[in-house]
Amino acid sequence: MGKIDKNKELKELSLLKTAFEFFTTKGFNKTSISDIADKAGVAKGTFYLYFKDKYDIRNKLISHKSSQLFRNAVSELNKNSVTPDFDDRIIQIVDNIINQLNQNKSLLTFISKNLSWGVFKNALTSPTTEQDINFSEVYYSMLADAPCEFSEPEIMLFLIIELVSSTCYSAILYGEPCSLDELKPHLYNTIRLIIQRHKQNPKN
Repeated sequence: MGKIDKNKELKELSLLKTAFEFFTTKGFNKTSISDIADKAGVAKGTFYLYFKDKYDIRNKLISHKSSQLFRNAVSELNKNSVTPDFDDRIIQIVDNIINQLNQNKSLLTFISKNLSWGVFKNALTSPTTEQDINFSEVYYSMLADAPCEFSEPEIMLFLIIELVSSTCYSAILYGEPCSLDELKPHLYNTIRLIIQRHKQNPKN
C-alpha cells in the first residue's frame, strides 16, 4: 500500500472510530456529521469522500465492527492444533464472539440496535477496510471442508445469527432469562440442532 492509500485508510479509520464513540455515548440521532468530522480532525467535505451520509457511516461501522469480531474469532479458531468438525467450529466461533461482546457491552448495544440481515450480510461479504475479513469466504470454506452437504446454508447461518443475537443480548445486559453461563449450553445445543436439520448426505 502506497503512502497516499495509507493516509486515506487512516482517515477513514479515524472517522469510523470517532463515529463509534459518538454513536455509543451521544446517540446516533443526536450526532451530526460536523461532530464526527471535527473530532476526527478533518474537514466536513472530507467526510463525504468516504461516506455518503450518516447512515452510510453507521452501516459501514457495523460492517467494520462485525468483521473485527469474526476476525478475532477465526484467528483463535485457527490456533487449534487439531481442526474440529464443522459443528464444533461454528460453536467455537460463536462462543468467542459472545465472550467479546460480553466484554464490550457498548458494542453489543450498538450492533443490536442497528443490525438488520441486509446490513449484516453486507458486513459478511464486503469488508470495509483491508484489515477486515470476508467471513462469507471463511464460512463457505468451512462448508466445503465438511464431510457432508448442507441444504440452504445461508438460511442456516441466518437462523444461527438471529438466535445468538437475540438470546445473548438479554442474557448479557439483563441476565434474562438466566446468566450467560447458564444460557450457553442451551444455546449451543440449539445451534447443533439447526445445523443437524440442514445436513444432507455425506460427500462422495
